[in-house]
Amino acid sequence: MKTAVYPGSFDPITLGHLDIIQRSSRIFDKLIIAVVKNHSKKPLFSINERVNMIKKCVTDLPNVKVDHFEGLLVNYASLLGAQVIVKGLRAVSDFEYEFQMALLNRKMQPEIETMFMMTNHKYSYLSSSMVKEIAGLGGCIRDLVPDIILGDIKNKFHEKQGENK
Repeated sequence: MKTAVYPGSFDPITLGHLDIIQRSSRIFDKLIIAVVKNHSKKPLFSINERVNMIKKCVTDLPNVKVDHFEGLLVNYASLLGAQVIVKGLRAVSDFEYEFQMALLNRKMQPEIETMFMMTNHKYSYLSSSMVKEIAGLGGCIRDLVPDIILGDIKNKFHEKQGENK
């Protein structure tokens, strides 16, 4: 049984992320979406909010599970018995960083492979940071994130605006 881990901050999940999830779920017997708790970043959504939004988006994918972790990705993947780490790439600039990380991960856990998956060209410009910026400025994020979480994102910005008054 081939198990893969698709890690990320998913703050919030975008249609680009969902594209990688759907395509990866057809390749692997089990795909674990691993939401990273990164202390160096200040996410808009809590870890639980991100996990719950992703769960809403993958209900039709029975072999996909959603989890969260902190620490080294390869240690987490090894703990789960995963053989592969899936990384989505939008552009060459993503590849340089991800290639370096893949080599470091291989040094630490040689039995775990990294698979790079190119995003669908429709999403090559898309990032969670851009989604947050557009939403924070009142712009339309339809066609950037799954419809099922549009309300969650709008509600979060309404909460933030209330806190800033």
